[in-house]
Amino acid sequence: MNTTTAIAIGGFDGMHLGHQALFQKLGKHGTVLVIETGYANLTPHEERKNFTHYPLFIVDLEEIRHFDGVEFLQFLQENFPKLEKIVVGYDFHFGKNRCYSSADLKEMFSGEVVVVEEVKYKNDSIHSHKIRAKLQLGDIEGANNFLGHNYTIRGKYVRGQGLGAKELVATVNIQTQGFLLPKEGVYATLTRIDNEEHLHPSVSFIGHRVSTDGSFAVETHILDTEVVCETNASISFVSFIRDNKKFATLQALKEAIQKDINIATKKLKFLQL
Repeated sequence: MNTTTAIAIGGFDGMHLGHQALFQKLGKHGTVLVIETGYANLTPHEERKNFTHYPLFIVDLEEIRHFDGVEFLQFLQENFPKLEKIVVGYDFHFGKNRCYSSADLKEMFSGEVVVVEEVKYKNDSIHSHKIRAKLQLGDIEGANNFLGHNYTIRGKYVRGQGLGAKELVATVNIQTQGFLLPKEGVYATLTRIDNEEHLHPSVSFIGHRVSTDGSFAVETHILDTEVVCETNASISFVSFIRDNKKFATLQALKEAIQKDINIATKKLKFLQL
């Protein structure tokens, strides 16, 4: 039996601070109703569940976009028969051609409608598109400030070129799907191997291996121990270290990697892992 009495409605890509402001209004028996547009790439698909304790109810936009206002309310009440409260953002619209607003929702719904005002960080409004822009510029700290957590990607473990462990440093390589990748370069990161609880301090590379085989890679070097990855890993970005760069020799690349490791170690030293 569905005991949900309150829902928050939105796209919720990123599960950022603006979204969290909606969730705070839900109360004990809340559910996050995700309208999946197909454009989510900060927290694609089920990834959103990692950033809220509320259950997710995901519906494809194509299934409901043709509804008028009455049909949309009927859809909500059929799926949440005990619904008493709906929480939406200040810019929420619904129904065919997005022609209904939160004001219409208040008129049409017999229960409580809570409209959460715009959330800002240092007087800058928080939106998913701004977070995407920051990531593509390598502004990890800026993106994380808007998110309220470290931007994280996940992927399946894949074999790398084999050069790292022999000539450079050992790395865990992953293949991601559906995530927006930050700009090419080197980052101080925290990495979770398989499904273990511990986050390892790490230095990660995203981009084309322009100094070796030219292939594209997402790889992370664990700083605190040797690890064996069996199935998957997640990489949480803490700060940008440097752009991707071509080095004339393998020795020059090796020296640059050591500098990256030293910088990452200093940046991550005081984090609670």
